This record gives sequence, structure tokens and C-alpha cells, in this order.
Amino acid sequence: MPEGPSPFLRPVWLSLFSLLLGAADRWQLDPKVPSISWEAGKDRGAHQDRVEMSGARTAAILSYGRDAGGFLVLERTVVWPTLRVAPNDTHSSLMVTFGPHKPPLAVNAGQALEAWPATRFEPHFEPMLHVEGRPCPQEKLLRVRHGQGLLALESEPARGLVLKRELFPSAAGMGLLERWVLRNARSKAVKVAVPPFHVGTRLPYRYAEKGFMEPGKPLPPDRLREGTYLLDVDTAGLPERLLAPGKEVALAVAYTARREGDPAVLLHPDAERAARLALARSTRDSLRFECPDPELEALFAFSKLRACESIIETAHGPMHAPGGGSYYAAMWTNDTVEYVGPFYPFLGHAKGNEATLNALSHYARYMNPEFKPLPVSIIAEGTDTWTVRRRGADGTRVPADRGDAAMIAFGGSRFLLALGDKAEARRHWPLLKWCLEYTERRRGPEGVIASEFDELEGRFSAGTCNLNTNLLAFGGLRSAADLADELGEAELAATYRARAQALGEAVERFFGAEVQGFHTYRYHDGLDTLRAWICIPLAMGLRTRSEGTLKALFSPKLWTSEGLLTAQDSTTFWDRATLYALRGAFNAGTTDLALDHLRLLTHKRLLGEHVPYAVEAYPEGEGRHLSAESALYARVVTEGLFGFTPTGFRRFTLSPRLPKTWPRMSLRRVRAFGQTFDVEVSRAGAGQSRVVVRQGRQVHVRRLLGEGGTLTLCLPIHPEQP
Repeated sequence: MPEGPSPFLRPVWLSLFSLLLGAADRWQLDPKVPSISWEAGKDRGAHQDRVEMSGARTAAILSYGRDAGGFLVLERTVVWPTLRVAPNDTHSSLMVTFGPHKPPLAVNAGQALEAWPATRFEPHFEPMLHVEGRPCPQEKLLRVRHGQGLLALESEPARGLVLKRELFPSAAGMGLLERWVLRNARSKAVKVAVPPFHVGTRLPYRYAEKGFMEPGKPLPPDRLREGTYLLDVDTAGLPERLLAPGKEVALAVAYTARREGDPAVLLHPDAERAARLALARSTRDSLRFECPDPELEALFAFSKLRACESIIETAHGPMHAPGGGSYYAAMWTNDTVEYVGPFYPFLGHAKGNEATLNALSHYARYMNPEFKPLPVSIIAEGTDTWTVRRRGADGTRVPADRGDAAMIAFGGSRFLLALGDKAEARRHWPLLKWCLEYTERRRGPEGVIASEFDELEGRFSAGTCNLNTNLLAFGGLRSAADLADELGEAELAATYRARAQALGEAVERFFGAEVQGFHTYRYHDGLDTLRAWICIPLAMGLRTRSEGTLKALFSPKLWTSEGLLTAQDSTTFWDRATLYALRGAFNAGTTDLALDHLRLLTHKRLLGEHVPYAVEAYPEGEGRHLSAESALYARVVTEGLFGFTPTGFRRFTLSPRLPKTWPRMSLRRVRAFGQTFDVEVSRAGAGQSRVVVRQGRQVHVRRLLGEGGTLTLCLPIHPEQP
């Protein structure tokens, strides 16, 4: 994609001014589907963007847009996570970029592996429409649409002809599909054809696969994996025909890959499209958010799909994939367990629940009696690990801590409570207890937990004790105490609650500080500037310094039009911190302040220059659409606006924050705790809301709640509603 001005880090006042004035957006929202569309043919100048989408065995990063002349620009980077390349590390998924004007290139983390044989296919490297016997190498881009799990591009390859492309990954196969529908908008018939197109190449591979570690068993030796991958671009084309006025004709292009010796990849376009639409429909209909703001509703719906689609089937079970061209066929303590895992039960996404349980099982393999750090990530389909390292006393690089045990304790406890499956909770309980014992052993004389790194892995300083690790441990202790009660371990539950209280008090003593004139927290020892992650006490329910912390977070020192800067005076932002902050602002009861900033971020991510999801970071990755960030966006609604906190297998608290300008809000078909139910919140007079919880037609709860109040609820045990 050509370089140009970054859409990020514009002044916040400019975005707010544009929003308040109703300035024209590039994208327009259709809230019914929901979908967004860009009338590119009416636009001026160049604009290009990219979006990621995933299936069970294939991901795709699609770069699209118009050049300065208004012509379509389209490149497809297809990722096959289970086709590994050397050195078989985190980034070693086979990736190939396909475009019209240069040979497809197999790449690995930006390094060329082998160029596609070019001589047979020059000067055009993808199927081409012919009109009246002449090729149409350029197409005027008319419009672009995101919705229902599809990227749709409409172009004009010749006057009066409209070519609609729909791109989507196979649901379960090894390929990306591109469906073409050509419509004749002329008043006369026109002769059209697409010559059959088949491009194939052989790509040798050779890499070492580590033996799969199982506790109590000898580690198998490494295995040499070598062979050949077969890559194909294929379409049967369209035999020459007369296309009558108003008529359409369709064809499909498949981008596939496989190991030599495996069966050919056969993708049926209509069935694959139906499967993709079914996934989008199922995520839309479960955990449906209803409110007076269509943009919030729409981005919530988009976020559910992105969180759910990116789960890769591997040799060692399903694994949630953050994506971004780098992170597949692996698991992370933060993305997998802390961010997205606790969200899946609320959506009732069976594959997501399975992937999270699988991650907990894999991390349990690395428990050890010496309480050495857990790996940050388990990579290469579960056969290898990666961790942060520090320099040891002897000068060698040794594994270090970045709070991974705290991430698992917090995310794992929340997930298992919301899942509501006692047998699964009991199976994974030893891992959570190990993680909390690990964090306890790192508690120092000041009462806080030591950690050499945090989730940013050294990108910014973390001192010897950081706020993020300590608050994750605090949240983990509280949720694990609830889990211990459910499992009949009342004494351990009391111990965890006492530790949580002591840790909360130690956090106030150690981290509480006046920073840059704000009554808030220092992020780590010795730091006298503001950090985005000072938000995390709010998300964990600590209120002592909430007023000063909120002022600091939403001050010009941290807040921009793209959300929170990672650090004061930096130019870096990560959406994950912003989304935690917004959740915390709702939790703290500053509903309208939180809503104002959530609306700004939502508008930017849904209808701005880089759409339609929350992003990872900038400048790192140029705002990749990582999957777990979409889950964090959705959790701003479930855990922020509605204040959902699981406290048992059928028990939870609700702290709804109904904005002053909203008469009502609802979550329909919540699937947590093994149930299906609705939560409705409506205005009931000054300072009061009415909360209704129902299953089907049966109302279980109808209560009035004062502003800032909390309800503790226990669902009846019923079979799931159809």
C-alpha cells in the first residue's frame, strides 16, 4: 500500500468538532444489517485501507481502495497458520500476497521466501474480465461495503457494467474465496468473458518441530518437517456470452494451499458463502445489544464477529488467533485468557469456549514445583514457547516475569465462572491455584508483587513492580475466591479474599501518588509521568483515587482522538488500554463522561479512516485489527455499561450505568452461566432504573435500582432456551 498521511493521532478537538457538526464521513452506516458503505465513486483523491478476516484454517488481510485516478486497488495477503515455515516460531505461518500487477509472493514476517514463477502470467496476475473481446485491466471503484462477514467491492470495468466482488475466508477449508457477480446496466446486450485461470506453484519447506512436552513424560526429540506446499489460484472462468440488459452472471476465484500429498482443496462458493453468513448471523443474534445509539450497536455487532471468527484449528486443538499477519496457531496469557476468553461464555460461542479451555490445558503443562515463570505464549501449534527474558547474575538471558500468572488467574477465573461448568472448573482449578501461589511468592516487603515486565514486554519501562500485574493479581484473587466457594473450598476462598484486601491496601500505599498534578497512581516505582494503565484500578473496582485518575486519563496529557497515549509525551497508543479505561470509567459511575469518550472512539473505529474494528496499536503494526481488541470493545458494554461480574456458576452482579439521555438499554440472548436470558434496563424516574431479567416469557427479576446501585442475582437452573 502506498505511504500517506497517517489517519491516527489527529487532535482530539478536531475529531470532536467534526462529530458535533455532523461533518461528512467517508463511511455511512446502515444500522439494520448492520453494515457500513463507502461511495468511492463519488469520492475524490486516493484512499486505501485494510481489514482482516479469518476462518478455521485461513486468515486474510485485504488491502483495498482507490488510487488518485479512482481505479480499484486490491491486494490479498492470505495466511495459512498450519502450514509452517522455518524457523517455526511465532511468526512462521505461510503467507502469500496476491495482487494484479506483480507475481504473488510468499512472505514470512516481511521476508521473501520464494517468488512465484512470473513468466507464464505476465503482465496480469489474476483473472481478467474481457468485454467485447478486449481485456479490462483497470476498474473504476464505485463503492465498498463491510457487513455480514463479507468485504464487498463494486467497480466499473467498462462503461455500463458493474462487477461486484465479495471476499471471505472459507469457514473450515484452506482458502480464500472471491465471488464475482457481473451485472449489465446498459440498455443493450454486451459480450463478456473471463478466460479460465489457473496458477499453481510448488514451495519447498523445511523446518524443525519441537517435541510436544507432556508433564511426567520424556520430551520427544525434535522432528524435521520437510516437503512441498502447493499453492493455487483457480477459477473456471466464464465462457464468452451475451449478457442481456439487467442480467447478472457469477463466478468464483479460490486462493488455496496444501501440503503435497494432501487431498486437493475443493471449495464450493455458494456453500462457503452461506457458512460465512451463518457465522455472522449467529454472532449478531446472540448477546444482542440494544440502545439509542446505532453506532454503538453496530460496532458491538462487528466486534462480536471479529472476536469469534479468529480461532484456528491446529494439531493440538483450537487456538484463538490475535492475527495481524503475525499471531496464529498459538496462545497468549493476555490475548487468549485475559482479553477474549471471559467474553466467549456471554456470547455462547462454543468454539471460543473450547479454545479457551484448550489454552488453560496447555498452560497447565508448564506448571512447575520451582514456580518458574510461565511462558508468555505457547506457539507453533502448541509445540514451542516464547517468553520475555532478562539478564541473569551470570550475564545469561533467563526467563522473566511479565505478569502472565496474574493474567491467567484473573481471566481464567472470570471465564470459568461465566462458563458455569463445574466439571471444567474443577479440571482447571489446579492451574489457577498455582498461578495465585506464584504471584504470592513474588510479593515483596511492601506488600506488592514484583514483575520485571508488563504486557508491553519492554516497549515502555515497567520498573520492578508495576500497577498492571498487581491489579490483575488483585482481580484474580477476588474471582478465584468466588470460584473456590463454588468448588467447596471455603477456607481457601477466605484466604484469597484476605490476600486481595491486603494487596489492595498495599497498592494504595505503594502506587498511590500525586503525578503531574493528579491524585492518581504512579505506574511503577520511580516513574513521575502518566501512563495509560493507571486506568486498571478503576476496572478492578478500586475507587480511592477514581476522581483524580479519571481527570488524568481524559486530560490532554493522555487522551487523543485515538484514545489514550501509552505514556505521557509519547506518540504511541494501544486500544487495549483505552478500552480498559472506558470500562473502568463506567464502573466508577462516571457514565456520561465514559459515554462521550466511547462515542468518539466508536465513531473513529467504525466510520473513520481505518475501519471497522478496534485496533491493536500505532505506530506498531499500523493499527492491526487484532481479534482480542474487539472482545475488549464488547466488554466495555457487558462489563462497563451493564456492570456484569460473574460471582458463581449461576450467580452474578449487575451494576447498570444507564446514560441520562437514554430511556433504556438491553442485552438480548445473553448465553452465560449455561443459560439464555435477557437483561433490560429502563428509566424509572429521577435517579432510578428498572432492571428486568427474563428467560423467554418468564420474568425472573423486576427491581428498581438507585443510581450507581448493584444487584446480586442468581439464575434458576433451566435448560438453554432455543
